Amino acid sequence: MTIGTRLTEVENQIAQAIDAHPDGAIVRSLPGMGTTLAAEFLAAAGGLERFPTPGALASAAGLAPVLQQSGKMNYQRRSYAGNRALKRVFYQSSFCALQHDELSRTFYDRKRKEGKRHHQALIALARRRINVLHAMLRTRTEFHRPTTGAAAA
Repeated sequence: MTIGTRLTEVENQIAQAIDAHPDGAIVRSLPGMGTTLAAEFLAAAGGLERFPTPGALASAAGLAPVLQQSGKMNYQRRSYAGNRALKRVFYQSSFCALQHDELSRTFYDRKRKEGKRHHQALIALARRRINVLHAMLRTRTEFHRPTTGAAAA
């Protein structure tokens, strides 16, 4: 058995496991969330009951800003904590969605016009996708592209 054959076999097993998972089809319906990333998300996140809000999921992934205070100064910085696997899933899926999904590209371009650097805009897109995925899992609905342009705003 060649490596390519074995790799295809393992990928098929992963796809079957995701299809058997109750949240598998929902997670895979999000643009940019392929079989491998969906499997990583389901393995790292566990059930939605661990995350009552999108902010809790973002915090667990290390994508929620952290308030830094010193004396009278208050500012936000990015978090270095969090589950690295979850952070990687959302970062990679955002990057894929940026290349293949018009709504994600529109959101990213808007953040860039606001003066955000590439990495900041990509993290903002990842955070937006956390909100969307959390809502999809909470309502048990798959991703459907909005029919109006207002959803991209």
